[in-house]
Amino acid sequence: MNFDFSEDQLAIRELAYQIFTDSATDESLLKLARSGGTYDDSLWSTLAEQGLLGIAIPEAFGGSGLGFVELCLILEEQGRRVAPTPLFSSLVLGGLPLANYGSDEQQQQWLGALATGSVKLTAAIAEVGMNPALATAVTATAEGDGWVLSGKRAVVPDGSVADCILVPAVDADGKTSVFLVETATAGVALTGVNISLLGERAAHLELNKVSVAATALLGSVGQGQEIVDWIEEHANVAHCALQVGVTEEAMKRTAAYLSEREQFGVPLGSFQALAMRMADSYIDVEAMRSTYWLALWRLSEGLPASAEVRAAKWWACDAAARVVQTAQHHHGGIGADLDYPIHRFFLNAKHIAYTLGNGSTQLDRLGELLASDDSIGFHALEL
Repeated sequence: MNFDFSEDQLAIRELAYQIFTDSATDESLLKLARSGGTYDDSLWSTLAEQGLLGIAIPEAFGGSGLGFVELCLILEEQGRRVAPTPLFSSLVLGGLPLANYGSDEQQQQWLGALATGSVKLTAAIAEVGMNPALATAVTATAEGDGWVLSGKRAVVPDGSVADCILVPAVDADGKTSVFLVETATAGVALTGVNISLLGERAAHLELNKVSVAATALLGSVGQGQEIVDWIEEHANVAHCALQVGVTEEAMKRTAAYLSEREQFGVPLGSFQALAMRMADSYIDVEAMRSTYWLALWRLSEGLPASAEVRAAKWWACDAAARVVQTAQHHHGGIGADLDYPIHRFFLNAKHIAYTLGNGSTQLDRLGELLASDDSIGFHALEL
């Protein structure tokens, strides 16, 4: 078996590395933070010009026609630079389901524009991980040839900058369908919310009798739960890709710092206690990478991956916390200085873990999943 990436995949990863390294420097990120900005618009434009926004978009609509693996390689590189750009929401939450479930008309309207960077997309599916008592909902009422949507959806990723949001809604028959809602439509209100000290990277959505055409329906009536489940699995794995990039870079920077910083005339890295904690970080990063790659491969091959995704999520929550805490601790007082870059990795890792759900919750759900069906547990343990 060949576990190597193809030449095309390696070239894509190298291109992404160069773009993020050149554009998302520590200095530029500090400047953006001091200005109060949340996103790097010039970086978004560069990604579009170099074709990376269209990496998983069919060639017929201006993309490269590649797949989920290539997209996750780009997200890993974004994580390494903690680059502030809405790639995940636009490409994973919006672009992938449109490419998989969208009509020709919907794909023509949105995917080509996404590839050129002229629009941004997202999906309002945060409720799938919420306590039912806290979850909000949207209702869909058939009216003439179209639909009227009313209700709320909370914590929409990058909702404040999105041009179109995929919104699940329940009709009078209790069926869930997904609609493409343009944010400029009358009755759509978005309120920015800061959930992780990284700026307003989410928004609460409110729909007040919003009229949408029949062509706004993604897939078919009642197919919404299938679409949401599909988005959730791919979104979880994409978040794991980001988390691998964030934690691996945090670990490497910490190792470099310990090699340079001296105490009692010797490098901090020579102290056995610190070296052992760094070794533990390396093991954690490799465990995150292995479980995420297994889930990614199974999804990209169209194979069942529910247990593998849960396992990858658990590692991305539980192990990531240890890695960034070690990084922050080993930097001592300078790690708490907001002008020093290491804190960004801590915040981004926490933000991703918060979005995925905490580690204990993932472990509980993985256990329930394995206990409910012995046949699905085999592949998750093939590592």
